[in-house]
Amino acid sequence: MKEKLINGHTHILLKNDKSEVETVSIKSEEFYLSMNKRRSVRDFSKQNIPKEVIENIVKTASTAPSGAHKQPWTFCIISNPDLKSKIREAAEKEEYESYQNRMSEQWLKDLEPIGTDWEKPFLETVPYIIVVFKKIYDEEEGQKKTNYYVNESVGIACGFLIAAIHQAGLATLTHTPSPMNFLTEILERPKNERPYLLLPVGYPAEETYVPKLERKGLEEVAQFYK
Repeated sequence: MKEKLINGHTHILLKNDKSEVETVSIKSEEFYLSMNKRRSVRDFSKQNIPKEVIENIVKTASTAPSGAHKQPWTFCIISNPDLKSKIREAAEKEEYESYQNRMSEQWLKDLEPIGTDWEKPFLETVPYIIVVFKKIYDEEEGQKKTNYYVNESVGIACGFLIAAIHQAGLATLTHTPSPMNFLTEILERPKNERPYLLLPVGYPAEETYVPKLERKGLEEVAQFYK
């Protein structure tokens, strides 16, 4: 393996598996067509998932780029039924308050086509819940170590995580009960971590319905500069 020193640190030669233009085009289309089938699911099967599948999904998420390669994330994987029940109870308490008192009329109207409400039974149904925490800073030998672009880095990792879940043939839902401080307490996370996103992970229920929605077309989301 070829190496060189840059600023006194070892860099290795990138193994570039360059494909022909035609192959690149096919791969990009196949991945798009697969991801375009991804849907947020709220009805899950109780069917078990091998632990190694979840491990592979999380390892994939952790390949995401991050500011100065600090990897400022912790993935908490919950399969314990008692913990899932506690999370559901606390999440529904916050969600009920949001739906009743925090959300604007416009927000509630925008949610009507989605068909969601404050009740979150899937938090107990799914075999796994993944709670992503962002690490505001790290600690080494009692000293604070700065992490950079934490929100951006963790957001990218969550994108990788969602894609990995879908590519494994599983389903998920991005759940953000607000505020989420109860997750820190229930999971006993350290003071340098903040809850970022909660994702139930499992197979869709045998009969699962999702909203009939259309995604924006390329011309609505992209601007090409020639």
